[in-house]
Amino acid sequence: MKETDKRGKVIALGFFDGVHIGHGALLRQVGEVASQLGAVPAACTFDTHPESLIRNSPTPLLTTPAVRAELMRRYYGIQEVIIVHFDQRMMRMPWREFVTEFLVREHQAVHLVAGHDFHFGYKGEGSPERLVSLCQELGLGCDIIPKVEREHITVSSTYVRSLVAQGELERAAAFLGHPHTLEVTAEPVPGGLTLGLSVQELRPAPGRYEGRLTVGTHTCPVDICVTDTITCQTKETLTGTAFLELLRRNTGS
Repeated sequence: MKETDKRGKVIALGFFDGVHIGHGALLRQVGEVASQLGAVPAACTFDTHPESLIRNSPTPLLTTPAVRAELMRRYYGIQEVIIVHFDQRMMRMPWREFVTEFLVREHQAVHLVAGHDFHFGYKGEGSPERLVSLCQELGLGCDIIPKVEREHITVSSTYVRSLVAQGELERAAAFLGHPHTLEVTAEPVPGGLTLGLSVQELRPAPGRYEGRLTVGTHTCPVDICVTDTITCQTKETLTGTAFLELLRRNTGS
């Protein structure tokens, strides 16, 4: 068993789409508390947006689970990302059971961190107030983080999605705290690459963008063209799963 498996976990709760600066407030708190307790800084997210199953309609996402995990590790030092399969069983799990059985018994939670608007469990019956009360009952630590604003706008994944959909990548980065990042599948074509998105990922507005493409440990700058497909010009020969950072939209595109 790994050493980190023997320690308790301080776990941030949420979906964390995009891993924006509002999420960052939770993740920084996780890091601080974990350091104080000698615990593992962790986060819990889902593979599918709960609304997609509840409403039986797909929710376009900023990030795949793999990108969320990478961003949390890279920018906030989160050591363990628990990616939960959101299915009918999870959707119907009572809120108390989610805490006592899933987070505490299965994942050794000793302290939980959630946002001011976090709801969980069957029919969203779990609330920040109920979470605080249950943590007190169980002898767990708990922090509820207030909303984060920028330019008098509440930072949210919904707002960042609207920016990405309009091609406002630099403004999106200001609310994210980092470049917007996609998980893509790179396939060589004459003069460059075609980049495939997962069915979940939100496609940026049509146009030309500057970006960075990372495959494994290798990163290279790329010029990206978004139409019905996504292509990029590069002399590099790259293939397979990659992370694509969209830095800015080219002027006049």
